[in-house]
Amino acid sequence: MTKPKSSSQLSQQFPMITQLKEYQPLFWRNPDYGQTDPHLPFTSEYIFDAVARWERFAPYLAVVFPETAHLNGIIESPLTRIERMQSSWSQYNNWTLPGSLYLKQDNVLPISGSIKSRGGIYEVLKFAEHIALTQGDLTYMDDYSILATPRYHQLFSHYGITAGSTGNLGLSIGIAAASFGFQTTIHMSHDARSWKKAKLRANGVHVIEHDADCNFAVEQARKQAAQDKYTYFIDDEGSADLFLGYAVAAVRLQKQLADQHIPLDRQHPVFVYLPAGVGGSPSGVTFGLKKIMGPYIHGIFAEPTHVPSVTLGMLTGLNHDISVYDIGLDGKTAADGLAVSRPSFLAGKMMKTLLLGCATFSDNEIFKYLALLADSENINIEPSAAAGFAVIKESLQALQTDYPLKQATHIVWSTGGSMVPKADQNNFYQIGNRLLNN
Repeated sequence: MTKPKSSSQLSQQFPMITQLKEYQPLFWRNPDYGQTDPHLPFTSEYIFDAVARWERFAPYLAVVFPETAHLNGIIESPLTRIERMQSSWSQYNNWTLPGSLYLKQDNVLPISGSIKSRGGIYEVLKFAEHIALTQGDLTYMDDYSILATPRYHQLFSHYGITAGSTGNLGLSIGIAAASFGFQTTIHMSHDARSWKKAKLRANGVHVIEHDADCNFAVEQARKQAAQDKYTYFIDDEGSADLFLGYAVAAVRLQKQLADQHIPLDRQHPVFVYLPAGVGGSPSGVTFGLKKIMGPYIHGIFAEPTHVPSVTLGMLTGLNHDISVYDIGLDGKTAADGLAVSRPSFLAGKMMKTLLLGCATFSDNEIFKYLALLADSENINIEPSAAAGFAVIKESLQALQTDYPLKQATHIVWSTGGSMVPKADQNNFYQIGNRLLNN
């Protein structure tokens, strides 16, 4: 790992770091956006390979997770027009949001109730397929529901899967891996919610708790796998399979835009606001969006002012080689899924020419938007899933001279929430409601 310059040297070289150090909400516009990058390691063919694998596993998922049966085993979320929320957003900001506002509801994705169902489950499926093809008698033409039978469960029980997580990724990996019979261990950071750990244990997953952040938990999982050749490590900091699992969302979103007659061209741009922690899931989604739908769909990452890890990595060009602690930030946020001090190996490199920009928000704002969404649309999400709402104004004010915003579509990617216990959800709402009324 390259040793970064001192905080003062970085501030001199990159003046925006001064704003980051003062926890000021900001919008960073990527100067390399739209340029040609000859070094991208993946093409659209990788995405369609992942689409095909999801389809092969659909019969298995429909059997093992009955909540997916109504979509025949396909894991996908609705794209919802939220006009009442748009009105509430505009009233709260005293600024009319131009265009149309939608919610991509990954908060209701089955199995983990979060965006992590896309990447985490996908990598488990790919590993299970590899074992079944090489150590069992599975063929690509089989009905993959046979993988739910006792003989395959017995085969999978000889192998382990491990990962480190703040919560949602661990849920998706743990529940999916346990369904196959893999010996599954999830290392959880200090900010992981108790109910997520309890749910994993209830599904037969071994949970190891650490009094440290997500990067430490990931490192412990990596060490565990290195000591056992039969244990497979899912790396939230650099997994290509996680990345491609997320990218499949673009193929599904393209169809949803067409079905809802939402235009996408130079005069009708689409802006997608994605919460970013380690950066793997929003990077995978954004990669897919650009590869599948082209130049007029634009990804913007939303990060807490206390943990702007992808923003810091991309604006300095140091990516994974710099942590928010290196510039004196405390790394603390109520958005537990975004509490990652150092970005993934892939995020900055993959997003160098594909990401329009990053914006940061204060924690209070996500609770306010969570409450506004509940009141206006009766949709409940977790705090980090409201991050997109909190960066729209900052982003659009920086972009309004360059894009026809009156004809734009805005998609806030709601990354989780349906599995949050009711008591916790009520608490989040009450916090937001109090903040709105102060």
